[in-house]
Amino acid sequence: MAGDSKKLQPIIIKRVKKGGHVKHGGAWKIAYADFVTAMMAFFLLMWLLGSTTEGDKKGIADFFNAPLKVSLMGGSGSGDSSSVVRGGGTDLSRSNGQVRDGDIPVKKKLLNMKSLEAEHKRAEIARLEDLKKKVEDVLEASPKLAAMKSQIRLDMTRDGLRIQIVDEQARPMFDSGSAIVKPYMRELLREIGHVLSDVPNRITLEGHTDAQPFVGGDRGYGNWELSSDRANASRRELVSGGLPEDRMLIVQGLASSNLFVPAEPQSPMNRRISIIVMNQDAEDRLLKIAPEPQEAEAVAPPIGGGDAASAPAVTAKRPG
Repeated sequence: MAGDSKKLQPIIIKRVKKGGHVKHGGAWKIAYADFVTAMMAFFLLMWLLGSTTEGDKKGIADFFNAPLKVSLMGGSGSGDSSSVVRGGGTDLSRSNGQVRDGDIPVKKKLLNMKSLEAEHKRAEIARLEDLKKKVEDVLEASPKLAAMKSQIRLDMTRDGLRIQIVDEQARPMFDSGSAIVKPYMRELLREIGHVLSDVPNRITLEGHTDAQPFVGGDRGYGNWELSSDRANASRRELVSGGLPEDRMLIVQGLASSNLFVPAEPQSPMNRRISIIVMNQDAEDRLLKIAPEPQEAEAVAPPIGGGDAASAPAVTAKRPG
């Protein structure tokens, strides 16, 4: 019986299976897609930052710093319009929001011409004041010229800086009835010409006489011609001192029509040379009324063999 029970016992076979990969579905695909999307967004962000102007960047920064303020007031970079609503502009009814420069008409900025002119005049006045101080310093520095200081008058007029050299009884600029410059007068004029060469302003030169009738005036040469010749002689000395020839705008003789001492027509101070460093307004006025070349009057040669007739400056006559 015992042998029969062993024969009937079932045989159990155990098979050990080796471990394999655990299936985890498509979760990795989702993670990869998220990564690719993030990279695409990053590159788009970098591209947008690279193509955005500094004004737009500032507008974006202002929006994130104060979104309510930018939303209400708008500003540079907030949609390139006056609203942060992209595509809406100032309100949602507008079809154009984000636009580029050149797509809309640009408002022209008008310069304040009056302010520019006022600033130019202030600078010109300051330059002429500096010139006046420089002339005074030159006179003080030279003992020879300092002796003539009482004959020099410096003042600011409507036309610019006026430098007047007047006669004195003991120190005349010219001999009576002559247009030949005295040696000390020649030195003074050349020093003034050297100083005036540093400024760009144009020059008007005037010759004046007293009211004493010119001897021999009945022959056609009088105080008008004499004052013109003296002005031209002074012009040549200024040019010899360094003043450019093209800076001289008008050289004219006024005879006794504009006396320095009206109460004393015979006073030697009426015999003078006026050098006017003109401002821009005076230059514009003179250029508008300047005569045409064919209307210029020929200048009579000075007494004493002067060469005023060959001088290029125009001599104008003005009635008193």
